[in-house]
Amino acid sequence: MSPDAVHVVNGITVEAIDNQADEVVQLDRWAALAAAALDTEGVTAPAECNLLFVDADTIAALKAEHLGGDGPTDVLAFPIDDAGPVDTDMPRLVGDIVICPSVARRNREGRALDDELALLVVHGVLHLLGHDHAEPDETHRMKEREQVLLGTFHRP
Repeated sequence: MSPDAVHVVNGITVEAIDNQADEVVQLDRWAALAAAALDTEGVTAPAECNLLFVDADTIAALKAEHLGGDGPTDVLAFPIDDAGPVDTDMPRLVGDIVICPSVARRNREGRALDDELALLVVHGVLHLLGHDHAEPDETHRMKEREQVLLGTFHRP
């Protein structure tokens, strides 16, 4: 397992934690991507976000507990503060993004694992900020933002 990584962009702090042993993940890289995406999407400082990489059993348990679903998924997002605290000295707790690299490997549809993980990081950030994909117009907006963020910060 990798040590934790912390990345800060314009007062937005992302801590990445690797709690799985199935895949090698570049914590610094994914924390930097999440922080840049949060900043670009208008999150103001001070703000904090956690990015956790877990195994299939852990994400399946979280999915069952919070969504009532069975089996593992590739990414879950848990928003905490919508707009941030009233006291500006306290950081906004944007939320937690939980990614399962082993499920991401299975779901990557021909993409490199790094590209799939980048997509999941950005996808999780957008979910924390209120984006959804339940309706076709929401899906379109979310995919557009994903492509902009990935094109800017992952593979320019």
